[in-house]
Amino acid sequence: MTGSEPAGERARGTVLIARLDNAGDVLLAGPAVRAVAAGVRRIVLLTGTRGSAAGALLPGVDQIITWDAPWVGYTPPEVSGREASKLIRLVRDKAPELALIFTSFHQSALPLSLLLRLAGVPEIAAISGDYPGSLLNVRLTVDESVDVPEAERMLNLVKAAGFDLPIGDDGALAVRRPLPKVQRLTGPRGYIVVHPGVSAPARAWSPTSYAKVVRLLTDRGKRVVVTGNTDERVLTAVVAGTRALDLGGRTKFAELAAVIDGAQAVVAANTGPAHLAAAVGTPVVSLFAPVVPAERWAPYRVPAVVLGNQHALCRNSRARLCPVPGHPCLSSVTPDEVVEAVIRLDAANHRVNEIANEGVR
Repeated sequence: MTGSEPAGERARGTVLIARLDNAGDVLLAGPAVRAVAAGVRRIVLLTGTRGSAAGALLPGVDQIITWDAPWVGYTPPEVSGREASKLIRLVRDKAPELALIFTSFHQSALPLSLLLRLAGVPEIAAISGDYPGSLLNVRLTVDESVDVPEAERMLNLVKAAGFDLPIGDDGALAVRRPLPKVQRLTGPRGYIVVHPGVSAPARAWSPTSYAKVVRLLTDRGKRVVVTGNTDERVLTAVVAGTRALDLGGRTKFAELAAVIDGAQAVVAANTGPAHLAAAVGTPVVSLFAPVVPAERWAPYRVPAVVLGNQHALCRNSRARLCPVPGHPCLSSVTPDEVVEAVIRLDAANHRVNEIANEGVR
C-alpha cells in the first residue's frame, strides 16, 4: 500500500530540496527537481561534497548548499555540534518555505528533518516508514518490498507535496545545456566511452576485462575514450593501453558530461557516469552488480543493456566489498558479451536516427 498525509498549499517562494548522496543519486533527482521548480520561485539544493557538481548541472536548481552528513556515505564525517550548527545557519539564511528530503529506501529522512526544524523550516516532506512525530508535515509511506526506480520514488514524493511535472516534460533525466566543448580532448563525436572506475569495489569489473573490451572494440574500427577521475589514473592507463584515448583525471564533471554526450555508447558499472549517460541520452552497457536492485538503479529512461548475474548471492546486500569469493555476479560476464551489447545498442541507435530522418524528409 502507498499512502500520504495531505499536503498544504503549494509553496511559491523558496523550496529546499535535499539529496545528501553521490553524483548519480543527485542526477536521478532531476525530474523531481524540475517538477518543483515549475511551481516555485527558487530551488536551493542541499547535497554533499560528492554530489555538488552533479547538482550544478540540474535544470531548475538556483543555488547549492554543500554539507556532508554524518549518516551518509562510506566514510561519513564524525558527528559535530559545530557542523550541525553550520547547517542550521546556512538553511536559516535561505529561509525556505518548504523542504523536500529525498532518500533511498534504506535511508531515514528523520535526522535531517530534525536539523531543518531547528533551522526554522515550517513545512517538511519526506518518505518515512518511521513515525515522524512533529518532524514532517507531509509523510509519504511506501511499500519498500516493491522496487520502484529511484527517479520515480522522488517524483512520488513531490506529487504528494503538491507538485507535478509541467506539460511537455517527459520525466527523463536531463542536464543544463550547453555543455562545455570537449572536442579538443576527444576529437569528433561518435566514439565509445569506457568508464572502469567505481566508488564501491563490489561493483567493479576487472581491469583486464575492460582492457580486452577496448582491444576488441578498436579491432572493429571503433574509437574508444577511457574516462576516470584523478584517483583512477593508474586504472584508466591500464584499460586504455595504447589503443584508446586516456582521459583519466583530465575532465571536470561538466566536461565528463560533454564527453559522454559525444559518445555512441558508454560501458560502465553501476556508478555515477552511467546515470550521467542517461541524463545526456547516451545508451549504456551497464555492468551491474546486484548489491542493489537493478529495478531501482539501472540507467533510467535510456537505451541500456544490463549485464551481470542479477540473482547472485550478493543480491540486495548493499555490500561495499564483494561478500562472495570470485565476484561471480560480474566475473561471469565476458568482454565479448560487452562488445556485442555495444554493437547492438549502436545498431539500434542508427535505426532510430534513420527513422527520425525519414520523418523529417
